[in-house]
Amino acid sequence: MIRIKICGICDLESARFAVEAGADMIGFHFCNSDRRVSPEDAKAILDELMVRPKIVGVFIDEYPGEVRRIADFLDLDLLQLHGSEPPGFEAGRPVMKVLKVRDGQVPGTDDWPDPIMLDSWAADQRGGTGRTWDWEVARPLFASRSVFIAGGLEPGNVGKVVSEFKPYGVDVSSGVEARVRVKDPEKVRSFIRAVRLAEALA
Repeated sequence: MIRIKICGICDLESARFAVEAGADMIGFHFCNSDRRVSPEDAKAILDELMVRPKIVGVFIDEYPGEVRRIADFLDLDLLQLHGSEPPGFEAGRPVMKVLKVRDGQVPGTDDWPDPIMLDSWAADQRGGTGRTWDWEVARPLFASRSVFIAGGLEPGNVGKVVSEFKPYGVDVSSGVEARVRVKDPEKVRSFIRAVRLAEALA
């Protein structure tokens, strides 16, 4: 089953309806981001959830000790690394390295464990870009690695991505927002429905 990650969660309501709609994972930004939250705010949200999905912490070039502290505080399931972290980065939890596709070139993936995430590169953004990229250039990887696709996904295009490439997972943040920091319930539901429908028809 394709993993669905709703990222950039900033409030309890968004977390609740993401989980209720069937998200497998929710992500919190602990980095320089418009969607940054404090570990304490994330814990307050998680403590109110009736069902706990897998929890992902997003970091950019943070010290391993600080990543470990946050991961232990929140019992994170996965650490998503968006910066220039070196292979072998260790903070006590599984990691998912985000690799940026630039000029149609997929960076080398051999130094990182599964899963990995492929996102679009942008000169002005180190985190998620919200921009699509040429998914076709990574087609060979989808057959050999556990790959999350990120970048510009939204309810209108995610079904095609799933049908065409059958990735390990899909990641969305801005594509299901009503405005920055606030998820739109219907967009979240539509996104997840599109994934599951395409998966069922594949």
